[in-house]
Amino acid sequence: MSSLTCFKAYDIRGELGTELNEDIAYRIGRAYGEFLKPKTIVVGGDVRLTSEALKLALANGLRDAGTDVLDIGLSGTEEIYFATFHLGVDGGIEVTASHNPMNYNGMKLVRENAKPISGDTGLRDVQRLAEENNFAKVDESQRGSYKQITVLDAYVDHLMGYINLDNFNRPMKLVINSGNGAAGHVIDAIEKRFQKANVPVTFIKVHHQPDGNFPNGIPNPLLPECRQDTADAVREHHADMGIAFDGDFDRCFLFDGEAQFIEGYYIVGLLAEAFLQKEPGAKIIHDPRLTWNTMDIVTKAGGVPVMSKTGHAFIKERMRKEDAIYGGEMSAHHYFRDFAYCDSGMIPWLLVAELLCVKNTSLKALVADRMAAFPASGEINNKLDDAKAAIEKIRAVYEPESTHVDLTDGVSIEFDNWRFNLRSSNTEPVVRLNVESRNNTKLMNDKTSEILTLMLGK
Repeated sequence: MSSLTCFKAYDIRGELGTELNEDIAYRIGRAYGEFLKPKTIVVGGDVRLTSEALKLALANGLRDAGTDVLDIGLSGTEEIYFATFHLGVDGGIEVTASHNPMNYNGMKLVRENAKPISGDTGLRDVQRLAEENNFAKVDESQRGSYKQITVLDAYVDHLMGYINLDNFNRPMKLVINSGNGAAGHVIDAIEKRFQKANVPVTFIKVHHQPDGNFPNGIPNPLLPECRQDTADAVREHHADMGIAFDGDFDRCFLFDGEAQFIEGYYIVGLLAEAFLQKEPGAKIIHDPRLTWNTMDIVTKAGGVPVMSKTGHAFIKERMRKEDAIYGGEMSAHHYFRDFAYCDSGMIPWLLVAELLCVKNTSLKALVADRMAAFPASGEINNKLDDAKAAIEKIRAVYEPESTHVDLTDGVSIEFDNWRFNLRSSNTEPVVRLNVESRNNTKLMNDKTSEILTLMLGK
């Protein structure tokens, strides 16, 4: 029995050929079908050149296990989430490698109601069956069907339900960079809705056409080197806001009217406040990496901030448990109760654009006070040979003088005027550092340098 290294903590990702190929995709489909015994599954795929072939091999595996397959075609991950809960089917699988390198692909798996399938909720079981590859002979009379469908209109109907087009009462220019990924067809459909309602919003589209060769680079705006084209277009067109997506558009990244990148952390606070205006007293989920701004906004707006471990499976589980209206991670993952507690990259920018109109202000003005009140380092990643030892070393230095220590995810250590979170990655030998302060950028920068010097032994 050969081990399949493409199975990760939360999803499936692997290098093409050795770690992931059509045979392995078939086995994953067959294993999913045998383990969960679903009647009907939706499948889709991103723009990568291998996604279509892997998706069809996956579909064959599902069908051989007796599962009916509905194929929504080129899609982002959230379209699979939507199709799963909207159609009331038994699960969904998106073939995507999101922002991984060209020679990779992967899959994200959900069950009924778009609940995530990860390590301890079925993924290990699917992995075991796929590795054993000991499936019964296919009974042709029991084989599942295959049908191509579209849910685009219903999905866009759902997206438009989060905003009121009457609020878009002033001219606005939006730069939207799909990164040659899967977002373009959704942006076109949303644009048509705006035009039909005579909404004075102009869409300026950058790298709009889907192209699995990624002629403008892999779309991952979390990396500073992937932001230039969006920023340049904002400047050139004097746009009100820039929006950039990753490959499967489950994350969106925002730029203000001066082409400055806005850290996802501050967008969490913005959206939390917007939802609390609609539902006072609601619970808001946030991750432990950067917290003070979110907790301050939520508390002042009469909501209840609830901290969860980082990662989509943990956030979604906690949101369901708390019945939270919204959850946000600083990494630009935003989760919505009415979207089956799933993350969406389309809903956030629609809400922020509406907010700019309602408050008749700019994105820079909306977040400037918060950025000054709680300056943050942004996530700093360092590859270390012994991540555990490095974290213990930092804890030994800072814990004795701290006012609070939290171990929800890695270690968070707080003082009166600054705090930091240090955690190791689930998937690579990397330590991730986030530092924030209260109204003191110099203190935040000094402490960031101090911790890095200690940790890296420089």
